[in-house]
Amino acid sequence: MNGTPRITPLPHAEYLKALGTSAPDARKPPSNALGLLARHPELAKAFLAFNKYLLVESTLPKRTRELVVLRVAWRRRCRYEWAQHALIARRAGITDAEIDLVRTGAPTPLNRAVDELETDSRLSDATYQALGTDLDDRQLMDLVFTVGTYGALATALNTFEVELDPGIPDENFNTQL
Repeated sequence: MNGTPRITPLPHAEYLKALGTSAPDARKPPSNALGLLARHPELAKAFLAFNKYLLVESTLPKRTRELVVLRVAWRRRCRYEWAQHALIARRAGITDAEIDLVRTGAPTPLNRAVDELETDSRLSDATYQALGTDLDDRQLMDLVFTVGTYGALATALNTFEVELDPGIPDENFNTQL
């Protein structure tokens, strides 16, 4: 990242207006990601509706979802996604030790699942079976769509060089374990 966003996010008040009913609660802190998406309101509304499902209504337990999103962010080297979801992960009860397992690529079933989906666009039989001991069919589907969606979002955030939101810690993103 060169320190300058390629597409300047809309200011908070402007993106709330541009997104209309798709906008988050106006009392929430400003978001550079939402400011970027608001530059293309039709895309933003479609994406945010689907992303809301994954973030709020998914059949995945919150801990599972956040470990998956963190692994995607780490593999994609997406500082913005990593910083945002490290905070969400901790609120979901994920410890710093568990976050370090994501960073190091420890051979957990969830890390393997993300790595395989990102590398091969599919799960191996062994990983699918391992996940199936804890996740039902709907949860497996939500896991696959979570990896794909957050991968696409990471690609956009990285491409457009979206800066961290004010007050969001960098989370030692460049630290290699």
